[in-house]
Amino acid sequence: MARNISFRDFDWLLLTFVLIICALGVVEIRSATLHTKFAGVHIKQLYWIAGGLAGMFAVSVLNYQMLLERVHWMYIGAVASLMSVLVFGQKYLGARRWVKLPGGNHFQPSEWVKLILILAVAKYFADLQQRELSWSDFVKAGAIVGVPMLMVLAQPDLGTALTYLPVAIIGLFLGGVRWKQALIVVMLAGLAMPLEPHTDFIFAAFSEEHGFVGALALLLLYFIVLMRLTQNAQTAPDRAGTFIVMGVVAVLTFHILVNIGMVVGFMPVTGIPLPLMSYGGSSVLFMFLALGMVMNVRMRRFVN
Repeated sequence: MARNISFRDFDWLLLTFVLIICALGVVEIRSATLHTKFAGVHIKQLYWIAGGLAGMFAVSVLNYQMLLERVHWMYIGAVASLMSVLVFGQKYLGARRWVKLPGGNHFQPSEWVKLILILAVAKYFADLQQRELSWSDFVKAGAIVGVPMLMVLAQPDLGTALTYLPVAIIGLFLGGVRWKQALIVVMLAGLAMPLEPHTDFIFAAFSEEHGFVGALALLLLYFIVLMRLTQNAQTAPDRAGTFIVMGVVAVLTFHILVNIGMVVGFMPVTGIPLPLMSYGGSSVLFMFLALGMVMNVRMRRFVN
């Protein structure tokens, strides 16, 4: 059935807090790169944010049920894009993670693959009817996330590969995982966390300039965004919508906890950016497209 939607149901409050975080990120990027060879990159960040906003509004008007029905083709495309990186990707510091675009920009396919995984996991678990997962369902769900995760590890890019884990974990949790199955997930996650790569310390730079109060205010902004997202998951029109929004919540939470955790010394150092603040087009675009999916679900919550 066709679903009539209106931008009156768009979560403008959520977008406001998101843009505040983005603005703080741009200001901090400018401050941190002033009088260095990277001076001016904050302008590029503004372009990425503008492109992300356009993408978010475009994704929000699509019917997410239609996307879910075609997610198997999207998943194949995601795997193919990761394969193309391994074959044709630009090599930098011993890793192939980016595809060079016209104009000298680089695109990291492993970032947008997270969005496909959120949709794929949502589709898989929404179609399951039983209250508890069978072992075959558990293995299939692990394979959905595990295949692209292994391909990203082969680049090698442990940081991004780890961000696929929360998509699987939240799907398993909401899908009725058994305690023995949960124990396996915890053990695998524990084994992965102590490994290697490079870093993103924008939270450290922000805290140095704005002190404890500034850092606390930033954490409060992230908390408000996460709570608003969770509220949207609770009002989703169907099971699949709930899985989509909670998948976004899981990835965003993981990014925040790991990035800030490594800055304060509680987590091993990884190359996981701080959402909406760290410099980088691929991560910014992913976050806005993911938020577009959240808006997509929200705008259909009153329509059957």
